[in-house]
Amino acid sequence: MINDRNDKRYPLVTKHVYRVSDLVLYDRFARALEDGIARYPVFRELRFAARIEQEVLLDAIALDSAWRAERLSIDSAILDAEGMFATVYGSRKADYCSFRVYIWAADVAHAEETKERILAKAGSTRITEAMFSIDWHFSAGKGELENATIEEMADDVLCDAAYPEIKGGVNAFIRRYLEAPETVLVLQGPPGTGKTRLIRAILGAISRRKGEEAECLYTGDMRTLTSDGIFVRFITGTHDAFVVEDADHLLKPRADGNEHLHRFLGIADGVVRAQGRKIIFSTNLPNVGDLDEALIRPGRCFARIHVRSLTNAEALAPSTPTLPLLKRAKSMLSEEWNTRSAAALRPRGSEGNGGQYGAPDPSRPPASTTLRACTVSGPLAVASSTRTAFELGSSRVTSVPFSTARPTVSRTHSK
Repeated sequence: MINDRNDKRYPLVTKHVYRVSDLVLYDRFARALEDGIARYPVFRELRFAARIEQEVLLDAIALDSAWRAERLSIDSAILDAEGMFATVYGSRKADYCSFRVYIWAADVAHAEETKERILAKAGSTRITEAMFSIDWHFSAGKGELENATIEEMADDVLCDAAYPEIKGGVNAFIRRYLEAPETVLVLQGPPGTGKTRLIRAILGAISRRKGEEAECLYTGDMRTLTSDGIFVRFITGTHDAFVVEDADHLLKPRADGNEHLHRFLGIADGVVRAQGRKIIFSTNLPNVGDLDEALIRPGRCFARIHVRSLTNAEALAPSTPTLPLLKRAKSMLSEEWNTRSAAALRPRGSEGNGGQYGAPDPSRPPASTTLRACTVSGPLAVASSTRTAFELGSSRVTSVPFSTARPTVSRTHSK
C-alpha cells in the first residue's frame, strides 16, 4: 500500500503490537515526528510493591482526577493527560501486590508529578524492604519473544546446615560469587533440594549490594533460547543476572547435538563479564560429567554445586536452625498416626473409609518417614504454607497446615 501526501509517496510501515497502549504510543510518536515536535522527550520507570489488594490500589490510581484512565484489564491501565502518557501493570502475591509503571512526559516536572501521585496512592502500605525484579521471558505465538515482569521480596533466609555441600556457609559463598570475575554458576540436583531458593537469595544479595532492585532476566522456556533475541536483550539491557531454570538439555555437551550453548559461551566472556553480571543455570542432570566442559572451565564458571537431599542425621542435627520445625512435624506425624491412619487403613466397608481397603496393618509402625524441612522462607510466623508427608507401609498420607504460623519449606531429607 502507498500513502500519497503532498505529491510524495510514502510506503506504509507495518508494526505488530500486542497492547493497546503500544498502538496509541507508536501512533503519537509517528505523528509527533511528522509534525516536527517533541511530544514525550522524558521517560521514567517506576517500580514498587504494597501490602494492599491489587484491584483496590489500581482503582485508586485510575480514578485520580489528574488524568484520564482506561482500564485494559484487572491488572493494567492506561493513564493519559496533557503532557503525560503512562501504562500501569500490576501482579499479585499472597500478601502483597507489585506494580511497574512506564511514564512518557513532556518534561521532567510532569514525569515526577505522576510518580509522586501514584506512590501517594500506596501511602503507608508501600513496601520499603529490599526487592528484586524478575523479567520473565517466554515464547509467544509465531515464536515471538514476550515478557512479563514480577516484583519479588528479597526475604529468603537460608540455613547453612541445609546446604552441607557449600563449605563456609551460604552467605559467604554468595558474597564470593558476586565479587568474583567469573560469570557462570551451575546448580545441579533433583527437584525440591533448594536450587531455586538459593537463586532467590543470590538475587536478594545483589539488591542489597546495589541499594536498589536487582533485575533478573529469567526463562524456563527453551524455545526462547533458539534465537538471538533474548541474548541481545541481556547484552544490551540493564539486567544484573540471567537465570535459566530446568536447563537440562541446554547444558549437555555440544558433541551430543547441543546447538544453543555457544550463545552463552560467547556472552559469558564478553561484555557481561566486564560489567560484573551473572549467568545462573539450574539443572536436574544427575552427573557433573553430563555438562559441557567449555561451560564449566575455570575462569568462566565460578562453581558447580550439586545440591542433594539431606540425610536423616543432617536434617536432625542440633545445629540445624529448623530443629523446632522438625520436632513440630514429628509431633504432628504422631497425631496423624493416632487419628487419621486408623480410619484411612480400615478394610473395605469400614465406617468412614469410603469402602477402601488393601492398606497395611495399622498396628505396624511406618516403614519409613519423609519430612520436608530445613530451608525456611522468612520468619516462621509469616511464611505461607507447608505440606508434610509420611509413608505408612506401602501407602502415603499427606497432611496439611500446622497452625496459623505456617512455615514455607523447600528442602528434602530421606534415608
